Parts: sequence; C-alpha cells; structure tokens
Amino acid sequence: MHRFVWGLLIFASLSCSTRQEEGKDQNQEKIELSAEEFNERISKIPDVQLVDVRTPEEFRKGHIENAANVNINGEQFRDQIRALDKSKPVYIYCLSGARSKAAANFLRDDGYENVYEMPGGIMEWRSKDLPETILESRESGGMTLAEYRTMLQTDKLALVDFYATWCAPCKKMKPYLEKISEEMADKLTLIRIDVDNNPDLCKELGVSALPVLKLYKNEDVIWEHNGYIDEDGVRAQLN
Repeated sequence: MHRFVWGLLIFASLSCSTRQEEGKDQNQEKIELSAEEFNERISKIPDVQLVDVRTPEEFRKGHIENAANVNINGEQFRDQIRALDKSKPVYIYCLSGARSKAAANFLRDDGYENVYEMPGGIMEWRSKDLPETILESRESGGMTLAEYRTMLQTDKLALVDFYATWCAPCKKMKPYLEKISEEMADKLTLIRIDVDNNPDLCKELGVSALPVLKLYKNEDVIWEHNGYIDEDGVRAQLN
C-alpha cells in the first residue's frame, strides 16, 4: 500500500513538473518578430524605443519612421545604445537581421530584458510594402527587373548571388563562388548583386535575407538557397 501511495506521489510530482516546464515554454515571449508583427508592436507604443543599427548612409536612404540610428560599427555604439531606458522594451533592426542580432545580444548581456528583433530586417519590411521614411532620395534603385531578366538570357546556367559587403557569410562564400565560376566558365555565368545598391530589385524578387543564391536555366529558377551554404553544397546543384 505504501509503495502504491509513494508511486502516485512520484507520478504526480513528475506530471506537475512537466506541466510547469510546458507552461514556461508556452509563456515564453517571442523575441523575433516578422515585419508585420514588428510593425503592429511599434505602432502601438507612443514613444517607442526603435533602433536602426545600420550605417548613417543606409539610414538616410530609407528607415522605419521614428527610428533612432545607432551604427553598430560606429565608435560610439556602446555609449549610444546604453542610453536606452532599460525599463522599457527595445525594438531593433538592420538590413537583414545579422547586425541587429548582434546588437540585441549585446543589450541582453548588458541587462536589457525586453529586446525584440526583426530577423528579416528592412528587406522583409520593404517586401511587405510597409511605410518607410527616406531622408536622402536615391538617384536610382539600382538594376531594374527588366535589366535583371536580360542578364539571365544566356544558354549557360546563371547563378545569382545576392550579397552585401558587410555580410560575413557572403564574404565567406565569395572566394569559392568565383572559383567555381572560373572552373565552369563554359557552362556557368556568375552574377553578383549588391543588395544595398539594388533595393528595388530585391523587393520585386522577394529577397529579404542574406545571402541568397538563385540558379537559373533558360531564365527559370531551378534552385534557390537562403543563408550560408558551403562549396560542396553549391557544386552538388551544378553537377
């Protein structure tokens, strides 16, 4: 009888513990938001702490209204970001999520408890046609969709690499992509597109993260990859 009672108590204790852990997971607040979720949150806060951690040049060419520009690569970044109120939530973004992730982690390590990110960055924001403030008009949005399609008019395979000069995975992939291009010059054309210089094209093509590879054959996409991929992974698609 005693063994039976103890068994019930142990079972109840384990069940309770499991439910508590499940409750923690269910109650854990989401810190990575889609562009729509990000917009909904910040639009409801009158004096929102909204931070754009891109360069001043990027910021002037288009940013979310009411955002403060604190360049993560600037010399004053630590002092400027620490001026934020720890008692209030902080919403942070960049072009495609990498720099804002680093900044958000810095804030959390520094004691900020409510920090929210938009992993897709302003690239995703633009792809959803959400409002943007422009301080410095762009002379050109870069390559047009028609010009892009013209580049794909080849009897070779066309591998398009969407990159940014500050993107670490992009820089890591560049050498082997160029090597592959040289080795397969008779049947492959490599097209590299800087997303910072071609925001309109990226918006039309739905490029909202980095890096992005698109492989075309006869102007049709036959393979696409978002994020870092090693050389063997790319070669597997070309053979």
